[in-house]
Amino acid sequence: MNDRPAAAPATGKKTLWAWAVGTFFGVGLLKPGPGTWGSVAATMLWMGGILIHQYNPFPFFEWQAFWLFYSSLTLAAVALASIIGIPAASIVAQESGREDPGHVVIDEVAGQWLTLVVCPPDWPHALLALALFRLFDITKPWPIRKLEALPGGWGIMLDDLAAGFFGLVVLLVIQHWW
Repeated sequence: MNDRPAAAPATGKKTLWAWAVGTFFGVGLLKPGPGTWGSVAATMLWMGGILIHQYNPFPFFEWQAFWLFYSSLTLAAVALASIIGIPAASIVAQESGREDPGHVVIDEVAGQWLTLVVCPPDWPHALLALALFRLFDITKPWPIRKLEALPGGWGIMLDDLAAGFFGLVVLLVIQHWW
């Protein structure tokens, strides 16, 4: 988030797969606020799956069974985005000469999906999940800010995953009454 210069200068070389993953296929290049664009893209992709089911291509899934399946699928997407995102973020940071380049948004995607894991399948809850994740990602309350100090892609990814976890917990508390 902070776009601080890295210790090593930019090389001018770009590793295609890392830049594709790190920028979430170019979403991170959008201005202003690439992190917000990454979160919005993640939320729209998540809602896309919900909308597909509303047209019932899977008639054998009841809504509750589908929601459980979709939550598991979302959690798997978080894991995959994290496993691939850590090395991708490290490479893009090194190649761009920045410690935490703003155009790397795979961390926002993973964090946003983590908040959405428990989200009911509707727009009001999805927008609340988006707002909660962005709140924690931008403000970085303790101990989230401490995670930024981890080296390379670990610091880039883990602070956003922590923000996603905070958003998930607050969403669960809100859902208890909503």
